[in-house]
Parts: sequence; structure tokens; C-alpha cells
Amino acid sequence: MKKWAAPGTQAVPGECEIRLHHRPAAFFPPPSLAMATERTPLVAKAPEEASRLDFALLMTGIWSAVFISSLDATVVATLISTIGSSLKSMQLSSWIGTSYLLSLCAFTPIYGRLANIVGRRPSILFSIVVFGGGTALCGFATTMSQLIAFRALAGIGGAGITVIGSVIVSDSVPLKSRGLYQGFTNLLFGLGGAIGAPLGGWLGDTIGWRAAFLCQSPFLVLAAVLLHLKTREPAVVLAARGGSISAKLKRVDYAGSVSLILALLSALVGLNYKSTGAYGWDDAHVWGLLSAGFVSACVFVSIESKFAIEPVMPIIMLKRRTPGFVALNNFVLAVLTFSTTYNTPLYFTAARLRTATNAGAHLIPNSVAVSIGSLFAGWYMRKTGRYWRLQALACLGVVAANLALSSWNMETPEWVLYATLIPSGFGFAATLTTTLLALIASVPQDEIPLATGLSYLFRTTGQVLGVSLSAALTQTLLARNLRARITGPDADETIAKILASTTYIRTLPPPLQEQATASWLGALHTVFCCQIGLAAAMFLSALPIEERELPDTVGGGEPVKRTLPDVEGAAGPARRDS
Repeated sequence: MKKWAAPGTQAVPGECEIRLHHRPAAFFPPPSLAMATERTPLVAKAPEEASRLDFALLMTGIWSAVFISSLDATVVATLISTIGSSLKSMQLSSWIGTSYLLSLCAFTPIYGRLANIVGRRPSILFSIVVFGGGTALCGFATTMSQLIAFRALAGIGGAGITVIGSVIVSDSVPLKSRGLYQGFTNLLFGLGGAIGAPLGGWLGDTIGWRAAFLCQSPFLVLAAVLLHLKTREPAVVLAARGGSISAKLKRVDYAGSVSLILALLSALVGLNYKSTGAYGWDDAHVWGLLSAGFVSACVFVSIESKFAIEPVMPIIMLKRRTPGFVALNNFVLAVLTFSTTYNTPLYFTAARLRTATNAGAHLIPNSVAVSIGSLFAGWYMRKTGRYWRLQALACLGVVAANLALSSWNMETPEWVLYATLIPSGFGFAATLTTTLLALIASVPQDEIPLATGLSYLFRTTGQVLGVSLSAALTQTLLARNLRARITGPDADETIAKILASTTYIRTLPPPLQEQATASWLGALHTVFCCQIGLAAAMFLSALPIEERELPDTVGGGEPVKRTLPDVEGAAGPARRDS
């Protein structure tokens, strides 16, 4: 086997040593972010101005793609009813968003392995092309079935934008500053979501809903050009180059990828039928799909643990202390946060019969707290190099918010309604930022893409389950409460209409209206109490996460010994020496 040694190291017989803090000169961020230490690589650097410009253009490309992917989600959410009416398929309109979210969730972990096999640049460009192509095709769809299929295609690309974009940032900035850049990314993500809603409404009322999809293309083209020009592969990817495209594609874990996609799609579609399709647990649409998802999940675990050479989701990584608890923490946090986001507006619109505008206004402090929490966490880690205490306090903030949320009733003061979700938003953002850094700091450099994909897989799965499970629980509890309170010859019809629409409650006579709002309040109170248990589990899962040093050099860290594959034949994956 041909031996290879990174600059500054010596080849040892039978193995070689790669210092993970080595990067090509073009990979360095501005000098203000990467201060010289005894570990600074002895390579020639570009002029300061060029280095700053290259880095700025790289981040502009990443942030442009992230901004558009966030804007896309809220633009589409605003236009769902408009699109459904235009295509005369209102009964299928909910699948416009669901299809995107399902494919986003299913394909997220695949990109972690793809980033190491084919490289960062091809992976991010593929993601942008698929997302942009699917989004543009949505603008030309003539039927609802076509639109749903194109949204699913866009979701495949959207998953890669999130994961590979995060990996490229991790490659490019010191770990100590990584949280600060994650804060800026989250800020732009939130800004895109905030702009998307009014933009979608304006486009739908003026130019037409198709323009909402087509207008995204110029920004995606700009992002693709910048990333093509400025993305540089890290040393671990460059060292494994030499194999043909076909040899690289053979390394992809197709069996694991397909079984994972089937498991997630079956389970999530089954839950979607239960929560939005008025199907019972005993219906074949629900239990059949959930059973198929369980079987596919068992097949996936078997493939990943016993057969896959380069598993798309290394099960062994979950057995490690920090990655395992970060995955659990992110999953529970996502379930909890999206359950809160889904059910809190229902408290105002269904239990208190307020307008949707009033409900949205009560979520503004939460959105502001999310931006502040992410930026503060990044600044704190940059300044101190620590994160465990902040992480624990952030989780406690989420617990406190859910305790307050469970106490909401018809007499709760207005200032409490506005302030309750502030610690939840701050804690959510700070926890995601700190746990991502803890995860990255706990794995070797060549495992960062896999770890990042793992984190986003558990997040996106938690998001979908948070909405689906809480919706199913809320509807079940609401139906039970309504049947206990409303009786009479027309009770079944009245209950069915209340379950189908919150606006119907306003048309009821005062006695029935009071029973309906009390039923909603009771159901939501039970859901919020259940969230306290989730919040406690989320806090406990954060405590075992280890605190490690956050280096202030790009790729800083201890050398990791690797036995490299034969780059001429692109043999197999690198193995860790234990």
C-alpha cells in the first residue's frame, strides 16, 4: 500500500498520521478568527485581503442558500390555501408542506456520508441544484400531484443545504468561533422565515403563487456560483482522492439509505394519517404504515450494525457518550419545541377565540429570544471556550417555560402570556448551538459530516413527530372532552364540525361555545403537562454531555491516527486505530 503523510508529520510503518488542524491556505477565515499558535500550520497564506474576501464570499454563498430554504418554507405555508384553490385540490393541499418535510427528514443523514465520499463541493452543489430544480418545477406544476412530487424533490436538496452547509462552516472556522457563526446562520434562517410569510401573501395577491417558487432561482444560482468557486475540500477528503466516480459511488450505503427512507416515510405518513386524516389507530392506513415503518427500522439497524462497510448512520457513534446524548437531547428538544409551536396558537384561537393575528403576536417574543439565544451562545463560547454550564441553564429555561405554559387558563394575565415562551426560545437556540459544538468537538474531523447529519436527522425527525404526535394527542383528548360535555340529537354533527374547524366555534350559541372552549382548554392543558415530562428528560439528557476544549485554530485538535485506504483503488473506509 502506498504510504502518505500530511505536511508536518512523519509516516509510521503500517499507518500514517493526519493532523486534523491542517488546512490548505485558502481555507483560512479572516486572521481575526484564527490566531497564530504553536499549532498553526507552516503553509504560505494568501494576502490578507484575498483571504478575507474568499471567506466572505464563501459564507455569503452558504447563508444565501440557508436564507432561501427558510424563506421557501414560510412562503409556501402562506400560499397553501391559494394553491389548493387554484389547482382545485384543496383536500390534498396539506401535502404540499408534508411532502417536503418528509423527504427533508428522510434524506438528511445520507448527506453526512456523501460529504466524505464525493466531497463537500459536489455535495453542496448537488443539493442546491436539486432544491432549485424542484422549486422551479413547482412553479410550472399543473396538478396537485405534480406539485407534491416536486416539493418532495426539493426536500431532498433542502436536506443537503442544511447538513453540508454546516459541515463547510465547521471546516472553515475555528471550533471556538463555530457557535458564533451558527448564531448568524440561525439569525438569517429566522429572518428568511419572517420575510417569507408576508412575501408569500403579497405574491399570491398580486403576481400569482407561481412567482413565489420561480423568484428563488436567481438567489440559488448566486449561491451555487459562490460555493463552486470558494469551497475547498479539507485534508481528510483530499487524502482519499484518486478513485473513479464509479468506485466512489460503490461506497454509498444504498441498502441502509433505502431502508432508512422507508422507515421514516412509513412512520411519518402513518402518523400524518392519524393526526390530519381523521383515521383511527385501528385503521389499516395507520397501523399498516406504522408496522411497515417498524419493520424497515429493524432492517436498517441490522444493515448498519452488521453489513454496511461505510454505514450512512454509524450505530456505533450513538454508543459513544457525547454523540449519543446529543442525539437524544436534540430529538426530545425538537419534539418539545414543535409541539409548543403547534399548540400555543391553538390556545389563543380555539380556547380564547382570539384572531390568528393576536396568536401570532404572542409568538414574537419567542422568535426574538431564539435569535438572541443563538447569538449569545456563540459569543459566550467564543469568549470563554466553555459551553456546559450555559447548556444546562438553557435547558432549565425550557423546563421553566413549560411549567408556566401548563398553568395557562382563562384568567392568565396578558403579560404572562407574552413572557412565557421567552426562556423557551432562548433555551432552544442556545441548546442547539452548544450541543452542536459539543458534538463536533467529540469526534475526529473525518466524522464531523456524519455527526452533523446524525444531529440534523434527530432534529428533523423530532420536528415531524412533535407536530404529528401532539396533533394526534390533542385531537383525541378534544374529542373525548367534547363527547363528555355536549350531548343531544345533533351532538355528533356538532362535535365533528368543532374538530374540523376552530372558526366554527364562533358560530355556536354561548352555552355550546363555552363547552367547546373548555374542551379545548382541557385538551391543551393535558398536552402542556406532558411537555413538562419531555422538558425534564431533555434537561437530564444534557447533563452527561462532556465539555471539551474548543480550539481557536481552524481544525484545531489532537492528531488522529488513521490507516488510509489505497487511494489508487479507493479501497474502503479509513479505520480508527484503537
